[in-house]
Amino acid sequence: MTAVSSFRSTLSRAALGALAGLLAAFTALAVAELVAGLVRPAAGPVTVVGGAVIDRTPAAVKDFAIRTFGENDKAVLQLGIVAVLAFIAVSLGILALSHRRAGAAGVLLFGVVGAAAALSRPDSTGAGDALPSVVGAVAGALTLYVLASKAVPVPARADADGEGTAGWSRRGFLTAVGVTAAAAASAGALGRFFTGRQGQGAVASRESLVLPEPASPAPAVPAGVQLKAPGITPFTTPSSDFYRVDTALTVPKVDAGTWRLRLHGRGVARPRTYTLDQLLARPLIERDITLTCVSNEVGGPYIGNARWLGVPLADLLKEAGVRPPSDGGTADQLVARSVDGMTLGSPVEDVMDGRDAILAVGMNGEPLPFDHGFPVRMLVPGLYGYVSACKWITDIELTTFDAYDPYWVKRKWARRAPVKTQARIDTPKPFGRPAAGTVTVAGVAWAQRRGITRVEVRIDEGPWQDADLAAQAGLDTWRQWSYRWNAATGGHTVTVRATDGTGQVQTEQRARTIPDGASGWHSVFVTVP
Repeated sequence: MTAVSSFRSTLSRAALGALAGLLAAFTALAVAELVAGLVRPAAGPVTVVGGAVIDRTPAAVKDFAIRTFGENDKAVLQLGIVAVLAFIAVSLGILALSHRRAGAAGVLLFGVVGAAAALSRPDSTGAGDALPSVVGAVAGALTLYVLASKAVPVPARADADGEGTAGWSRRGFLTAVGVTAAAAASAGALGRFFTGRQGQGAVASRESLVLPEPASPAPAVPAGVQLKAPGITPFTTPSSDFYRVDTALTVPKVDAGTWRLRLHGRGVARPRTYTLDQLLARPLIERDITLTCVSNEVGGPYIGNARWLGVPLADLLKEAGVRPPSDGGTADQLVARSVDGMTLGSPVEDVMDGRDAILAVGMNGEPLPFDHGFPVRMLVPGLYGYVSACKWITDIELTTFDAYDPYWVKRKWARRAPVKTQARIDTPKPFGRPAAGTVTVAGVAWAQRRGITRVEVRIDEGPWQDADLAAQAGLDTWRQWSYRWNAATGGHTVTVRATDGTGQVQTEQRARTIPDGASGWHSVFVTVP
């Protein structure tokens, strides 16, 4: 055999091994998805391993992922996990050509990793969560062992009649691959079917939910809150366009009929458990509230304004006997837990100081979308979302900041996070090329709980000029602004800053989003032809 033919033979065998490894991984994931569909969809190996990766990723890396990939960060993570699995599967497949048991053991090892990740998740329901990873790994290991044995040529031998017989041919191997692939694909499809069926109750409960009229409707939005400036962000953000930043790889779909909210903890004289119907039977309030993510960079998109409907949270706490620290209460932190195990900590004082902190059930006139927390989420105006806006909330515990660190605090974010005063330029866009002459510079500014009283614009290093302000809808909403600029030919830097209701001018000092939100002036560079 020549060196070339030997190389081709080796390469051919490696390709067969790689194919066997990839098919084994596909089988493992498909069978795991089937079992997860029968047991609990959130226990699927990609979901639990992805969640474990998110939990153990440094805050700076998470912040980078959000800045770089935006709301696609979870899809990028899942693709990354699949890519890593594919690489390992190829390696194990090639290994299995010479060491079938070692290759199969490698697949089983990943089942152990998946099972451990499932059991370590904060929303784990017990040993059953390990089943998808374990059963899938066993199926994948058997697949790899069998395919690897058929990918190795068996020398011809003579039978009793002296006839020569050969081992599995390449055609036989590829036939086995086709049959296995079809079976795995069927298992995966069946798993998705069962997963979909489990979510049908949640979808039906949302579709049938009729929101009651608020006992306290939102104040009428003043005329003039929406400026007529092309390219400016709408005053009310459509629900479909509202930003989403969370750690859930799979959006929880909770059946409103089975949902419960437990209220308990330190200083709670009368613990309670509420159903959705019980909350809806209470007097509801409707408010326009701007929500901001702490991961929002200066000039970033992770902010939105919506009309929310919900139960005043302070009322529930008072009925349970809770008092704020300023009134002698023993708890200074409210820990909210979601169905996926996320924990957020809010200052009890802020929740009970008279602001419209609510357990929201509606968004822009409809039940909450699943992406935004159906059936119930929490909102506390004036605080960044990571300490106030728990989605899919299912538990409220009163405790202290000294006694408990929520999810993000454990990752070095600040315990208390009031929203900073910020202004953003929406138009013109960075590196835009507006025509010479009158150019409308416009955008939004926000300082929840304080309001915006002034916005100024500077062209290059010139003097600050007052922008025109839209009507102020309330202290908890953003405010639009615009400035008419007589643009001359050339390159220009346009900068904006805001002043809040306390008279505090937005700081020029740049700060990262970690630990308590970004700061600095937003600017864009444009070229006027």
